Amino acid sequence: MKTNPQHALALLKALLVSVAFSAAPWAMAHDAAGEEKVTPIQMQKLPDVPGKQVAMAVVSYEPGQASTPHFHSGSVFAYVLEGEVVSQLEGQPPVTYKTGESWYEPPRAAHLVSRNASGTRPAKLLAWLLMDEGGQIKQPLPARP
Repeated sequence: MKTNPQHALALLKALLVSVAFSAAPWAMAHDAAGEEKVTPIQMQKLPDVPGKQVAMAVVSYEPGQASTPHFHSGSVFAYVLEGEVVSQLEGQPPVTYKTGESWYEPPRAAHLVSRNASGTRPAKLLAWLLMDEGGQIKQPLPARP
């Protein structure tokens, strides 16, 4: 049976929305600075890779919202579910990713820009992280002299 890519994307979105609602107790609300909402939907230790875990989270940006500069302790694979997201790692130019596009971030890379490209529409992405057990999904970038 052939699967239409747009139909598959719609099914994935519906599944993620239902999982996100069931994971609401884990959700981190927007902070006073108006940052993105990060909703973890799965955390799983990997028995075949001792000391490592996988985290999956939905990152939601309201129009015009941006993250503070940060890093992730492990490898990140990101996929845009809705809207457009601008991302910039240190030493690279900013890139705008649209719905259906994805990218990779190496561990501990300085993530200087992560924001909604639109001032009028929301944006949402799915982040899949491979990290050390007990690690945090996102950590603030240390202050630089």
